[in-house]
Amino acid sequence: MSLINLFRIAFKALERNKLRAFLTMLGIIIGVGSVIVMVAIGQGSKQSIHDQLSNMGTNMITVQPASNLNGGVKIAGTSFQTLTIKDIVALKAGAQNITEISQAVTARGQAINGALNWPTQMAGVSPEYLDIRKLSLRDGIAFTPTDLLTSAKVCLIGQTVVDNLFPNGENPMGKVIRFGNIPFQIIGILSPKGFNAFGQDQDDILIAPYTTVQKRILATIYYTNIYASATDEASTDAAVREITTILRDSHRLTAVQDNDFTVRTQQELIATLSSTSGLLTVLLTVVAGISLVIGGIGIMNIMYVSVTERTKEIGLRMSIGARGKDILMQFLMEAVLISITGGVIGVIFGFLSTQLVTLLLKWPTIISESSVVLSFVVCAVTGIFFGYYPAQKASRLDPIEALRYE
Repeated sequence: MSLINLFRIAFKALERNKLRAFLTMLGIIIGVGSVIVMVAIGQGSKQSIHDQLSNMGTNMITVQPASNLNGGVKIAGTSFQTLTIKDIVALKAGAQNITEISQAVTARGQAINGALNWPTQMAGVSPEYLDIRKLSLRDGIAFTPTDLLTSAKVCLIGQTVVDNLFPNGENPMGKVIRFGNIPFQIIGILSPKGFNAFGQDQDDILIAPYTTVQKRILATIYYTNIYASATDEASTDAAVREITTILRDSHRLTAVQDNDFTVRTQQELIATLSSTSGLLTVLLTVVAGISLVIGGIGIMNIMYVSVTERTKEIGLRMSIGARGKDILMQFLMEAVLISITGGVIGVIFGFLSTQLVTLLLKWPTIISESSVVLSFVVCAVTGIFFGYYPAQKASRLDPIEALRYE
């Protein structure tokens, strides 16, 4: 029997029971749609994480203080003070794969404008910090090396702080606000950046010369972080090795001592977060794929019912010359047709659902071609796998017994 004839017979058989055929397809439709949506959400979140971290500078390197205890319980790096001006001087003199470097100190407190106040963070940095972190100014100017030397009480202000300290649309430029008890003149407004991959508001910040924050707010000679920018993304690993070697020498660490600092890159964060996102995507896809298995069981069940209902028809076909192989292919074609049709509808359902997720929930999504292709392959395999046994049962019926079946 030709493939076209098999298709026609299978189509007519399904057309006689449209509602039953659709309900059988439902498990496949939901399964395929769910897989496409889950993969799209996973791919979208991975791309979003990559874009957000890349927006902070893909070749950015962060150095933080840490414990170098060789035994016992290690304490968080923020509890240690190991980074000083000596480290900055050594890095500027010895690192060949670094283009820019900035020390940083941070303090939390209340930013105050008249009767209004807002709890925020002040970052004390050098002018190079803006380039390293890919920050730009919407208005005003950045502070200068002269401001560092004089510990000038000037600051750059983020949009979230602007919205809370100047809620009536007043221009903050040139205004004086207080951070704690220290007055700061606003000389620049940062361009909005929104939330980062960790859910932190990047616009909820004040930026001032690090000397000002060290002397007037924290009264310390130590740095919270050191930020550096590698020559390019490809030289990041070489820059990390250089920084590690220079800082170990600057801190006079022996060969058996652990580093009292940690060096992190954006690539590490991207890889870690993408790995976590990928694992969650796989788990969600597996859960969604269970619907495909349930849909396959539904196909097997309905094909058994169909074989029982059409026993007499099978006997009649065999009596006029149909071979067992023809009967097997006939019922197998029906199972595959149900599965493939459900897959097509499921793909459309998946596309529409993905668009709704993006529109209503504002989640980033990317529809993967591989997920669509994989869904079709799985649908075909599901139809063959779950439809084969009922089809084989039909092909093995005795024609005489089948004709006598009531």
